[in-house]
Amino acid sequence: MIQGKTYTLEEAKRVLENYCVYQERCHKEVRDKLGKMRMIPDAIDLVIVHLLEHDFLNETRFAKTFVSGKFRVKKWGRNRIKRELKLREISNYNIDLAINEISDFDYLRAFHELADKKIDSTKEKSLLKKKKKVADYLFYRGWESHLIYDKLNSINQ
Repeated sequence: MIQGKTYTLEEAKRVLENYCVYQERCHKEVRDKLGKMRMIPDAIDLVIVHLLEHDFLNETRFAKTFVSGKFRVKKWGRNRIKRELKLREISNYNIDLAINEISDFDYLRAFHELADKKIDSTKEKSLLKKKKKVADYLFYRGWESHLIYDKLNSINQ
């Protein structure tokens, strides 16, 4: 049987420092990475404490960076962002803190730009089918139902 590389505690700390410096990481990603490195639970805890103490790992910073990137780059709505952060085991406090950094003005502007672009690009003869395609797209991206339905009600052709 082929054995994977084993790491000393110091080697694992250095590997994970580089892992966290490359991009913001959440606790779950770090724990999973250490598990794949075949570290024992006590060692995993020691490495995570080290990363926290030296500010390589910060859940609040991760949440804010994640929200900013997914909103600005991928045009995700609040629902999708919250769902993805919960999958990463981020606390509700940090989720709310990060979500609240998106201004309502920017949020609505992004929604309308995305919705208008999808409406214009959907080549569907039937108005009902067109609305369904647009709604499915916006729901998948995590936008709120009241915004979606208000937008769909404004489509005339």
